[in-house]
Amino acid sequence: MIVTVKPSSLSGNINAPTSKSSMQRACAAALLHQGLTVIHNPGRSNDDNAALSVIQNLGAVVTDHGGSIDIISNGIQAVGNAMNCGESGLGIRMFTPLAALSANAIRIDGTGSLVTRPMDFFDDILPQLGVSIQSNQGKLPLQIQGPLQPKDITIDGSLSSQFLTGLLFAFGKAATAPVTITVSNLKSKPYIDLTLQVMQHFGYKVENKNFESFVVYPAAAAAGTITYTVEGDWSGGAFLLVAGAIAGSITVAGLDVFSTQADKAILKALMDSGCAISIEEKQIHIGPPATGSSGLKAFHFNATDCPDLFPPLVALAAYCSGTTVIEGVNRLAHKESNRGLTLQEEFAKMGVTVKLQDDLMLVEGGNGLHAATVHSHHDHRIAMACAVAALCADGETVIEEAQAVNKSYPEFYNHIQQLGATVTSVKEALK
Repeated sequence: MIVTVKPSSLSGNINAPTSKSSMQRACAAALLHQGLTVIHNPGRSNDDNAALSVIQNLGAVVTDHGGSIDIISNGIQAVGNAMNCGESGLGIRMFTPLAALSANAIRIDGTGSLVTRPMDFFDDILPQLGVSIQSNQGKLPLQIQGPLQPKDITIDGSLSSQFLTGLLFAFGKAATAPVTITVSNLKSKPYIDLTLQVMQHFGYKVENKNFESFVVYPAAAAAGTITYTVEGDWSGGAFLLVAGAIAGSITVAGLDVFSTQADKAILKALMDSGCAISIEEKQIHIGPPATGSSGLKAFHFNATDCPDLFPPLVALAAYCSGTTVIEGVNRLAHKESNRGLTLQEEFAKMGVTVKLQDDLMLVEGGNGLHAATVHSHHDHRIAMACAVAALCADGETVIEEAQAVNKSYPEFYNHIQQLGATVTSVKEALK
């Protein structure tokens, strides 16, 4: 799909999308729970749908009521011998250890960029836990056979925290005595906070020792029905907030300011940029700096623990006078695209210079953005960053492969259109 975004002024109210990080973890916990789980405010992104498909492959029965989803499970009871995690990096890394709880041989695959991402973590770790595994030279597909046996283990957390999330869930389900996972160089610590929050909600007991080790205790199976409400998504909401900061005063509801989500850190960047922002418990009012002020200004931000913020941060920095410095570029190589290079390439088409220096990204902003034809590189966050940046460009911006947003935020174009953006596709006007 090709989408065109014209320069637009925004106003009005919008609800943030549902968090796929929260939704997918809820699906994992519901799969492990023996009984009924009711998930309210469920996510509808491609990654969310892939998670629901996986838990059905592993034995859960899913009934969708629209505003809620019922999941009935009796633990891991694999149906067939294969599962596909779509293009979800969290899905593949979280559900593989859960699938390994089964004694059945299971083939695990994915689609799109996921098939090129490194999975050799599992080659190293699963055999230590009694699981046989064959991979495609450290990449998908994987062929595994358990059952996984929890034991004290040391892992490297430098590539992603998502592997640790999968092990914590699997150990929580299978541990018969306290076991310790020791982690070196752990990244994205706030996402582990989210994992532990969901596990606690479902009755698991994990002791976090300063993110250096985690002691997982045997937990009695939670009884009865468990209800879980998926929170709003700070990752997707960040694009709405940046859109407000550059293109008009809006109100974004549905984001929990007390959330453990890493991408809540976008608030610091926005405040440092000098935009007009008022944060309330249930909504955030945001707009450009007041008339007569010096406008948006460059900022310094460390995104090591929240690498998904790079795309909205670059869109914001493009309109900030001066050079913005963003730390954490090393976290970007193994996303849906190599995001450091992709952001550099696509924003250059709009007249923005993005420099990469070791672990730093330097964005030279405040010089105006030009109309251009850009490409998502099949990366949902690149598509959204380009669309937000287009709101104050000097002409219309054409985004190729714009449907990439369906991975995490399928309503994105409709939402910015509701706020006043002029957005059309080559086929028909978006409804």
